[in-house]
Amino acid sequence: MTISARALNRATLSRQLLLAREPLTAAEGVRRVVALQAQHPASPYIALWNRLTDFTPEALDAAFAERSVVKGTLMRITLHAVHAGDYPAFRAAMQPVLYASRMGSRFTASGLTPADGEELVAEVVEFARTPRTSAEIQAWLAERFGAERKDAVWWGMKAYAPLHHVPTGPPWSFGARAAFVAAGEGPAPRGRTVDEEALRTLILRYLAGFGPASVADVAQFSMVGRAPVRAALTALTEEVERLEGPDGEALFDLPGASRPDAGTPAPARLMAMWDSTLLAYADRGRVIPPEYRPLVIRRNGDVLPTLLVDGHVAGVWRPTADGVEATAFHPLPAAVWNELGEEAEALTAFLGARERTVYGRYHHWWAKLPDADVRML
Repeated sequence: MTISARALNRATLSRQLLLAREPLTAAEGVRRVVALQAQHPASPYIALWNRLTDFTPEALDAAFAERSVVKGTLMRITLHAVHAGDYPAFRAAMQPVLYASRMGSRFTASGLTPADGEELVAEVVEFARTPRTSAEIQAWLAERFGAERKDAVWWGMKAYAPLHHVPTGPPWSFGARAAFVAAGEGPAPRGRTVDEEALRTLILRYLAGFGPASVADVAQFSMVGRAPVRAALTALTEEVERLEGPDGEALFDLPGASRPDAGTPAPARLMAMWDSTLLAYADRGRVIPPEYRPLVIRRNGDVLPTLLVDGHVAGVWRPTADGVEATAFHPLPAAVWNELGEEAEALTAFLGARERTVYGRYHHWWAKLPDADVRML
């Protein structure tokens, strides 16, 4: 079966709950979309607001507090909010990637070896059985290794050790001063060996939320190498089906997964910064027109909040004291502006007393945008 580029776009929107908001709890919503990037504390909230009916910030506050949704360093070595039931397999699948990233030269500059780091992980996890602030953990490390070495040690440990972030809010559960708690009760993963079962679980969950997808797409989402991803997909022949993409590339998907007709209407949305939908593929043209990619994905990795129109990025937005300012990169029909206006009104109410001008620290990027149609919604 061959699938068109537009049908791929609609499949993504369907899996990501962007064709219609659905009546799910916060934890159910997070599980459905697999993972929400959480570098900025507000982004998971805005991401779920885009996807769930009658969603309130308090619903995600509660999910984080009861740890049915957890935040930690996972795919692409970035912070993600995931369903607690998914975290163990996701973390195990990421083990070789995290080892390569955090047990290298920056860590060993502390005088410790990767083997020392592996032993230290168990101690860090044990220390964090009781929630600890970053400052408390750093003070503990300074006692062990000296003040001049603790920064390099903590840089490695805070991403490599299996730790969840502890809510410290307000306004969005996680404040500027991070706190951590041990993730689960079992022994921490070790070494660089690929956990094949965990990787297969991660791939199946990824396809549920983002498929159909290629080997390169899965590798991009996770940063796991293409060779182990290809081997895992080969081992899943009974659980996945193979499709042909618009350029003849091999794509994989779950049998019976949602793949709406290419002509299915897609509502306008005001997407959060770093929304996973924009970052989950090697070919980001599925959602971001190639000419707009450098405008919304900056060289330092910042991914601006975007206007999604007919399923594709059409511009960016930012909240101001006067409302939501929308910048369209190409002309939009009046009906689309009206739809965006309705979304902006609802978003302003959602942000409410929490943080009406969220993302304000990133406004410097707007000075680097080309001339465009700018409107206050």
